[in-house]
Formats: sequence, C-alpha cells, structure tokens
Amino acid sequence: MPATGRETLVFDRQDLSRSRFRTVRLNEARFHLVDLRGARFDQVVLDGAVMRGADLIDVEIDGEVSNLVVNGVDVAPLIEAELDRRDPERRRMRPTDPDGFREAWDIIERRWDETVARARGLDPALLHASVDGEWSFIQTMRHLVFATDAWVRRAVLGQPRPWDPLGLPHTTFRELPGVPNDPDARPSLDQVLALRQDRMQTVRQLLDGLTQERLDEETEPVTEPGYPEPDHYPVRGCVETILEEEWRHREFAERDLAVLQAREGDGDGAGTRPGEAG
Repeated sequence: MPATGRETLVFDRQDLSRSRFRTVRLNEARFHLVDLRGARFDQVVLDGAVMRGADLIDVEIDGEVSNLVVNGVDVAPLIEAELDRRDPERRRMRPTDPDGFREAWDIIERRWDETVARARGLDPALLHASVDGEWSFIQTMRHLVFATDAWVRRAVLGQPRPWDPLGLPHTTFRELPGVPNDPDARPSLDQVLALRQDRMQTVRQLLDGLTQERLDEETEPVTEPGYPEPDHYPVRGCVETILEEEWRHREFAERDLAVLQAREGDGDGAGTRPGEAG
C-alpha cells in the first residue's frame, strides 16, 4: 500500500502497470525512476511539465505545442515551420482580415469535399468504426456540427438553443440541461452530411458578410444556459475556433480513413466499436 503523508500520497516500489486514471488531478506530482513505456495519454494537460534525464524514443505527440524546449532548443517554431512546408495551405488557416477568412473557408470546403468522397468509397459500417480509440468518421462529423452550433450559431449569431440532437460535444464536456450528448447514436452518412451542409452554409453566410469592424467586435451574450457559457466572446476568436476545428478534425479523419481502407482491403470487417476521443 502507498505510504501517506499529510497531503501527499507516496507510491514507492509499486507496480501500477495497466492502471487507468480518468479525471484525476496530478498537479505538481513528482515522478522519479518511473517506467512509462507503452503508456498512453489522452486529453491531458502538461503545461509547465519538466522532464529531466528522460528517454523519449519512439514517442508520438499530437496536440497543441508551444514553448516546448528539448535539450535547450524551443522546437515548437521548428514544428510549425515543417508543418507549413509540408502543406502550404496550412498557412491560410491563420487569416488576419475578412478576405483571409473567406479564402480559408474556401480551402476547408474543398478539402472536406475530397475527404467525404473518400469516405463514400468505404463500407458504411466502417464509418462507425474507431481507429485506436479515436472518434469514428461519423462521430467526427457530428462533433463539427456541435462546434458550429456552439461558436457560430450560439456565440456569434445569438441563438440560445441551436443544438441538433445528433451534435456531439467534446469528450470532456460537462453535461448541461438541454444540450444533447449521445455518442452512441448511429446516424447514416447522408443524415450527418445534411446537417454538415446546413452548418457549413451558415459559416459561409457569416463569412460572406464579414467586415473588419465585425471581426474586431465582441459578441453579445445569450442569457440562456448552454455551451459556451453566456459571455462576451471576440468574433475573431469564435471564427478562428471553427477554422481550427475543421482543419484538425479533417486531418484526423484522413489519417483514420487510410487505416480503415487498409482494414477493408484486408477483409477485417468493421473493426471495433467507436471510441472516445477526437
């Protein structure tokens, strides 16, 4: 059993292999001579973490990276530069004026058209399958419906209850009355695409009428409870959130569709049940 201090649990020479920690606070925890080989961290916050004498071999990190110093070198700008080099259109996702936001949305629409065409070539059952515990393709599309409802229809356009029952919040979402959250729903691709087309058209209409003055404004808060919470939000920040959501989740979708295509080619069926990530 762990030894207990006043406010500190001390785990010394304990075997916690294959343990599961969910919604656990480990702020300011100390790890010394700890074996983390094969560990997986999902939806974790590592701000301010310090690692000394660490072995990072065959490690994969996917997330928001800034001020990451490795052996004295801030590698975050190097990562950003390399990602931009690989895909020059990625730079367009950091617009500064209304025309830039419209151009960015043109790219988003075109790329999603290509991704959806790729998805249509798969067995429909595979679109409900999880890859490595991540959201299925259908769940990803449902989440983008939710994101648009939250940050465009509610925050910017002031609709107090814009939710569709098929919208899917993020996995750390705190349940709120009236906000749907059914990760196990299994709508068809056509059902989800109809919702997506409607929400993407809403964003298009917003951007078509966007002016610099509007971009620099703050939103008027709705009074009804929901997500995001009633507050003033920068219009620019709301639209940037949508661009980031659309870009990142399409990358995730493309990554997982490649795995599903290989799975289908191997005759591996629909695979596992959709997981919880995204």
